[in-house]
Amino acid sequence: MEFVAAWMLLKFLGALPRRVSRWVAAGIALGIFQIRPVWRRVALFNLRLAFPDWPEAQRRRVVSRVVRNLGWMAAEFAHFPNFSKQTIADAIVLDGFENFAAAERRGQGVLFLTGHMGAWELMPFAHALHDKPLHFLVRSIDNARVDALVNHYRCLSGNRPILKNQSARAVMQVLRKGGVVGILADQNTKVEEAVFVDFFGVPAATSSGIARLALRTGAAVVPAYGYWDKSLGKYRLHYEPELELTPTGDEEADIRAYTAKFNQSIENYIRRFPDQWLWMHRRWRNRPRGERPLYPDEIPREG
Repeated sequence: MEFVAAWMLLKFLGALPRRVSRWVAAGIALGIFQIRPVWRRVALFNLRLAFPDWPEAQRRRVVSRVVRNLGWMAAEFAHFPNFSKQTIADAIVLDGFENFAAAERRGQGVLFLTGHMGAWELMPFAHALHDKPLHFLVRSIDNARVDALVNHYRCLSGNRPILKNQSARAVMQVLRKGGVVGILADQNTKVEEAVFVDFFGVPAATSSGIARLALRTGAAVVPAYGYWDKSLGKYRLHYEPELELTPTGDEEADIRAYTAKFNQSIENYIRRFPDQWLWMHRRWRNRPRGERPLYPDEIPREG
């Protein structure tokens, strides 16, 4: 049933003109959001944590725009079969591509540092059509048929997924061949796989994987973020210059320093475009050992 619903939704949205599809999908996203009030609570809690000086009305406006943007991304995703190298510019423009090209010329592979911002599914798809396919890390969807459907769409531009639970060796192989791997690095991570570094001034369980890969392979780490550019009426995919990473010989200290730099890069972008990030995710869910949960519904009752 879940697969049929997903397939029908993609076909329905993909058959509509893009502009119409985006607004229909935004309405669907709003409907889903209204029946999942916990998402609103989490989003508002996160915004209070990140922007304590904002008035509540401003936080609520941001949440509403995030919901709209999720619908818009679903519509763009449904239109992947209709995009080509010639038509992708109708949806997204690339900015700063020379930063990626310079990093790639080093020949040690490139790690795209990115997050759940803008139409994040559209970004690697557009990159592949503009340049060449890349690999990207994914977490499997529980429903195997839905997972296969989603990955089919993701790979229409030639991109290839790497499952997170099988990622280390596969990513190393791609980088050693000078390839490119995109990694969404802005979500809560298991404590045993994480380092706790600040994100909006609050320690957050953050994957140490990108830092370890950069240290061991010499791969360039290039921040690449997407956002909706209202003046263009399109998304903009912006590539920043390769991050300067200088190893000291102390591996664990370097991993922490690199990861803190990655978090700061992501935070800087969110601060510029706060309505483009996925605030519904419990980014600060896992805490350092001995620290109480931050989210109110996860705090155990005493007595």
